[in-house]
Amino acid sequence: MNFEVKVDAYKVNSLIINEHVDPLNGRVIWDSYRSIFNASALLCSIIFAPLYFTWSAFLVFIVLLIVTMCAGHSIGFHRRLIHRTFHCEKWLERLLVWLGVLVGMHGPFWVIRSHDFRDWAQRQKNCHPYLRHGGGFIKDAWWSLHCKLVLDNPPEFNPGIDIGNDKFYIFLQKTWMMHQIPLAIILFFVGGLPWVVWGVVVRVMLGVHMHWMVGYFCHTNGSQDWLVDDGAVQAHNVWWAAIPSMGESWHNNHHAFPASARHGLYPGQLDIGYLCLLLLEKLGLVWNIQTPETLPPRPGITPISEQAKRTYLQLQKNISQDVYESSCS
Repeated sequence: MNFEVKVDAYKVNSLIINEHVDPLNGRVIWDSYRSIFNASALLCSIIFAPLYFTWSAFLVFIVLLIVTMCAGHSIGFHRRLIHRTFHCEKWLERLLVWLGVLVGMHGPFWVIRSHDFRDWAQRQKNCHPYLRHGGGFIKDAWWSLHCKLVLDNPPEFNPGIDIGNDKFYIFLQKTWMMHQIPLAIILFFVGGLPWVVWGVVVRVMLGVHMHWMVGYFCHTNGSQDWLVDDGAVQAHNVWWAAIPSMGESWHNNHHAFPASARHGLYPGQLDIGYLCLLLLEKLGLVWNIQTPETLPPRPGITPISEQAKRTYLQLQKNISQDVYESSCS
């Protein structure tokens, strides 16, 4: 049975905002569990990856990295669980989210909360440097991979009734680190220690660090087509990260149309995650894939490039045509 909850296409839906919330004042503290986990993956990769390199292990690393980052993080976590950019049956959503957990960043609730806190804060007129990648490359790496921000007056978090009360997601959140173990056991029996080192340790290390680095550059440097009005942070499109990020690095487009499943909006902007969704649509596994053309009008954005201005005018024409057709029906 499919169960869909309607959400506002442009609202940060998991946060409860009141007049007391403050995105600016807070303190950065050490996040011990994540820090030890990430540091261990990095240290073990440096020590053991060269010792246990084989071409078959490297192939396993590549395949699992693509599957978990694309199907898991990009499609499952970001485009489905957070932004609801397409519809699918619950079993497929859970499978995609489990693949997202295998990336090794954290559980589903943590991912939603971290994303939405940053998204909400960046829309404000000012926010804490932690939330806008404002500490510089080295400090931001330390903050993002080993620390957490505790705001003095944060918004309340509620992921929604179809997520927050889902027993499978509650289980994933409590056990997110442990899900590498059954995968490691399978890889060990098939390919030995080289497959474990490259298929689990190196993959998790690279996936987590790559996710942070792409996020850092997408909020600090790159081309822009759109500005979000009054936003403390404006996103950028980072062309060189399009393939490793599965299309997530067209982040300026994403800030303009967060509920769009398509991030690469213009010719030459390769969006692997969106292409995979089109394949799943052809297979009948997903439907109602949202793009800027099918979304409600987007308030509070300004096109600044010629291609964005053309897109904006076309969207306005589409809206006018829809209004005209509705009045005639």
